[in-house]
Amino acid sequence: MIAFGQLFLELVFGHVPRLPGPGEEIFTDEFAISCGGSVTIADAARSTGASAGICALLGEDLGSRVAEQHCVDRGIDLGATRRVAGSSAGITVVLNFDGERSFVTHVPPRPAGEVPELERWHAVLDEVRPAWCYVHAGRGVADLLRRARSLGTRVALDLSFGSIERDRDAVVECAGLSDVFLPNEAELARLTTTASLDEAVRVASRWCPALVVTRGPGGALVAGPDGITTVTDGVRHVEVRDRTGAGDSFAGALVGALVGGAPLLEAVAVGNAAGSAAVGRFGGVGEVRVEGLTGAARASGGAFLHQVMGSHGFDGSYETKEQRR
Repeated sequence: MIAFGQLFLELVFGHVPRLPGPGEEIFTDEFAISCGGSVTIADAARSTGASAGICALLGEDLGSRVAEQHCVDRGIDLGATRRVAGSSAGITVVLNFDGERSFVTHVPPRPAGEVPELERWHAVLDEVRPAWCYVHAGRGVADLLRRARSLGTRVALDLSFGSIERDRDAVVECAGLSDVFLPNEAELARLTTTASLDEAVRVASRWCPALVVTRGPGGALVAGPDGITTVTDGVRHVEVRDRTGAGDSFAGALVGALVGGAPLLEAVAVGNAAGSAAVGRFGGVGEVRVEGLTGAARASGGAFLHQVMGSHGFDGSYETKEQRR
């Protein structure tokens, strides 16, 4: 399988009592470096024993280096990636509080005139012809899904933040071209503009062959030709440390199980287990090894921040906490 999409370097901070106000500093005892986006999907699929790769940009920035090293360590295929100059990976700061998490994210803009990734994805499909692919719904994606169908590649479709607000009709069109549509409960409610989960499922299940609605600790609801089934197998009660990447881990493991020939309900149970495991660790794939930087990162947050921001074009000055004192 191939996961199409953006790479992210995640800087994940543990529980804080509240978000900081303007000019305020809040401390946390836990911190981890992780990576997310398409890497999380492929990592979870790989954990099921399936062959998995990513189709993304790899730049010269720290986030790309961390993601690439993790993929090499995990046996994730990088053959469909494209090497580019400068920065390409997004940077996400995650703050965990009140049982949830908030994000601050920057995605480096691509140079004008560069071939759009969506256009390149068509060529990757033609060349690789994977059994399954994972992609987010959005404008222009429907043509990619039609191409996948013509090649015999099956499609697991997800949503990205804001895709419903940007173009709801495009999301609905993509859902109709997918083999498995994977919204969470809140996304499905917004997409269908319905008042109840039952009504939302009835509406959305008309669009696609199989609808899988993730519900966190409640497992997942599956709607298809055989009716509607709630699947809680695989759900584990764990200490919730960070919810980042739980949905992506669910989706990746589900697709990996489908690649291995599992029926859908069994694959959903595999996804439930992966989602449960994800909330017990920090970041999309858990804490990652940062080659040549891990010791420095633990010893000096300022030095690590300098390397992160330097790779994204930041050349201003800053002070560490110790220097301010």
